Amino acid sequence: MSSESEEQQLSKKAAKKEAAKLEKMRRRQEAAALASAASSLSVEEEDPYSSNYGDVTLPELKSCSKPDAGNWSMAISSMDWTRVGALTQELKEKEVLIRGRVHTTRPVSKNMAFVVVRERGFTVQCLVATHEAGVSRQMVKFVAALNRESIIDAIGMVSVPGNPIKGTTQQVEIHVRKLYCVNKAMPTLPINVEDAARSDAEIEAALQAGDKLPRVNQDTRLNFRVLDFRTPANQGIFRIQCQVGTIFRQFLLSEGFVEIHTPKLIAGSSEGGSAVFKLDYKGQPACLAQSPQLHKQMAICGDFGRVFEVGPVFRAEDSYTHRHLCEFTGLDVEMEIKKHYSEVMDIVDRLFVTMFDSLNEKCRKELEAVGKQYPFEPLKYKPKTLRLTFEEGIQMLKDAGVEVDPLGDLNTESERKLGQLVLEKYDTEFYILHRYPLAVRPFYTMPCYDNALYSNSFDVFIRGEEIISGAQRVHVPEFLVERAQACGIDVNTISTYIDSFRYGAPPHGGFGVGLERVVMLFCALGNIRKTSLYPRDPQRIAP
Repeated sequence: MSSESEEQQLSKKAAKKEAAKLEKMRRRQEAAALASAASSLSVEEEDPYSSNYGDVTLPELKSCSKPDAGNWSMAISSMDWTRVGALTQELKEKEVLIRGRVHTTRPVSKNMAFVVVRERGFTVQCLVATHEAGVSRQMVKFVAALNRESIIDAIGMVSVPGNPIKGTTQQVEIHVRKLYCVNKAMPTLPINVEDAARSDAEIEAALQAGDKLPRVNQDTRLNFRVLDFRTPANQGIFRIQCQVGTIFRQFLLSEGFVEIHTPKLIAGSSEGGSAVFKLDYKGQPACLAQSPQLHKQMAICGDFGRVFEVGPVFRAEDSYTHRHLCEFTGLDVEMEIKKHYSEVMDIVDRLFVTMFDSLNEKCRKELEAVGKQYPFEPLKYKPKTLRLTFEEGIQMLKDAGVEVDPLGDLNTESERKLGQLVLEKYDTEFYILHRYPLAVRPFYTMPCYDNALYSNSFDVFIRGEEIISGAQRVHVPEFLVERAQACGIDVNTISTYIDSFRYGAPPHGGFGVGLERVVMLFCALGNIRKTSLYPRDPQRIAP
């Protein structure tokens, strides 16, 4: 290679190096310009409006009752709070005080910045500009520098812009005159709420357009659950869950049920088997209750007539599925039966139809928020719930070419297939399947009067998945001992339970359902960890 060509190659390399250096410098300058769009003022410059913004002091946050304890205390002392979700056009030209998180900030210039404030899933755009009375450049700088997810209080006038506001739930704007930071969030968060709130459809659409948006996976969400809770979908999910619990209580109380609270530390196991969390109880073997089953039956023997409970249930099964947890919230019911175990199914029918109607009526915004991130079709159900016998269900499966054991339990695939067949034939995704084979039910289940191979029991299904299990119980003590022994249970560990039936016990039955599973299937979320506040499965015991 000639010296001339070597020189040319070197000069090309030097030029590339110099160009890369200049590009790097340009990017740094751009970043610096963006970060300081509203911050080129001298810190030493005095601000006559400094009392209108800033960090709330610790003494003020100690529930100090003095209105003159600080700038923040004086500013809010005579004002009422307005929820972000209540900010509507009817409040035009009214001064309001709001609290929320910094969702985003957008500095426009030294004289103007926007901040979107979020409270419980609702968002509103706030304008901080020096043309407003009491707003200085230093205040604009302070607002522009706020970290996302910090908690702020803002006072300002409600304005209705001429054009629709994109990206916020509320179609009004707050012209801020005072703003205080109540608590700062870290500058860099483990996950961004904006990323966690993104739907799969949005991510896929961006990929098609050549952009790659961050996807927050399930484990990362659960590791930083506090941040994950803040998405509109999660705000909706757990408010829907609250409504499920509320309707469960209200309906049963209106039907003459009494709420009870049974122990979760028990001797032996509540349903038999090895899937229990064992522990030492002051030198005695004990376990966490798999169910309130035995104690709620004892309550019926104690003349409460009709009882229910909302409480934790523990299962030590190594189930790594989308619908199983080691701890969940159980909704349990037990009641006297006057004549037929269908009385229990009647309660299930009316309770859940009432619940579904209430969710569709009272949780529209929450369901919409969930559906935006996790699209789903509304649940199909009938005013009077469909009931099929187990034998009828087996026949439907056989007619569809699915071979199942007529005296065995249905596996997950068979349940889903039956749900599909029921939807096609009866146009419902919520139905009751009753008269299950006795061999697949717990020891305390009453056999059918006309065929001892079957039992007075039932399961309830939503979208092809089992959600409720119930039955008439054995209330004759001698027969109960016989059934327990047949199922391999040491009767000495449940002697108190059996003895309670020796004092006179009415015919009775009941059912149990998992709260998390109700919400998961109603919203077709596909994974029970989405509807458990802090899931406990075989691999997770924190946070």
